[in-house]
Amino acid sequence: MWKELWASPQAVQWDDSAASVVASYIVLTLAVLGGTAAAWQAAEARHLADRLGLTPTGMASLGWRIAERGEVADVVPLRVS
Repeated sequence: MWKELWASPQAVQWDDSAASVVASYIVLTLAVLGGTAAAWQAAEARHLADRLGLTPTGMASLGWRIAERGEVADVVPLRVS
């Protein structure tokens, strides 16, 4: 799961400080998928997925979209600063 997330289009927008967030997301998600997570853990996994831009809601809140074929970046910020 670690390798898959870091190979995702969203990962190009993460810096090294995202590593602990990704690790936390993995631990919580595996607990949810394994049926051992408490409700707060499931809620935190959803929250982290949004913060990492792994959901449509998260991508929208971060102002990201997946690049079209032929664009240079994998994830393109919608807002130009």
